[in-house]
Amino acid sequence: MTSTRIEPLDPATYRETVRRAIAEDLGWGDVTTEATVPSELRAQGRIVAKAPCVVAGIEIALEAFRQLDPRMTGRVIHADGTRVDAGDTIVEVAGLAAALLTAERTALNFLQRLSGIATLTRAFVDAAGDGITVLDTRKTTPTLRTLEKYAVRCGGGTNHRPRVDSGILIKDNHVRLAGGIGQALARMQSARSELPIEIEVQSLDELDLALAAGAPRVLVDNMPLEDVREAVRRAAGRAEVEISGGVTLDRMPELASTGARYVSIGALTHSAPAADLSFQVEASQAAGTHAEGQG
Repeated sequence: MTSTRIEPLDPATYRETVRRAIAEDLGWGDVTTEATVPSELRAQGRIVAKAPCVVAGIEIALEAFRQLDPRMTGRVIHADGTRVDAGDTIVEVAGLAAALLTAERTALNFLQRLSGIATLTRAFVDAAGDGITVLDTRKTTPTLRTLEKYAVRCGGGTNHRPRVDSGILIKDNHVRLAGGIGQALARMQSARSELPIEIEVQSLDELDLALAAGAPRVLVDNMPLEDVREAVRRAAGRAEVEISGGVTLDRMPELASTGARYVSIGALTHSAPAADLSFQVEASQAAGTHAEGQG
């Protein structure tokens, strides 16, 4: 079991997102819990891993419980960035039983989604070894990008540009509308932006045009392995190379051996399966009931 120190998110970046998620689930009220659980009953609960995963999003899950019971308490057993095994308790909570049950699904939805991203990211990072830096992309769930990119960091990955104002990436459509690679780079360079420039190329011929125009970083998209190796050879000392397109876990060792500096993987955020977690709760008073969330 290993963990990585992750810079925590500012709660201001997720409080409103959690509030909207709870409102989406709650509607006019939790009719099942209101009818079956005494309002004054207190309970203790724990989130348990049902399969190995890398944890991400604990504080966001706790925020869901906290918004329905501001006096609830939580004890983190395994911090974000930690690998856990099936059966491990990740976090314990205590508070009003009704609030814990009502917030359960929202808390789990966030934690399962983000832990799934962290788990998949860690698999790619492990497969890459020290040979190449694993980057995410902007292929994120709308309104959840900050959280999903945080989960990538929890998995040991590196964030690419979080927004289009934070980095320059001239894609194929930009090139097409600008009139060509040389023209697109010339226009970008004349804009005198202080941001580093990267341009996408889809062949060795396009790579040569980008290098001739002074591109400091090139993204080689969906190119055969031998062409990637040749691109790295041609760019040596002139530009950094990033690989994109068709990246799978099985291919990571060979991609890492090309000498490219980066590999960007949209699947980290758009295709990560949710981590398998459950919430188990029991009454704090006497012999209470035990429930496992099915939501």
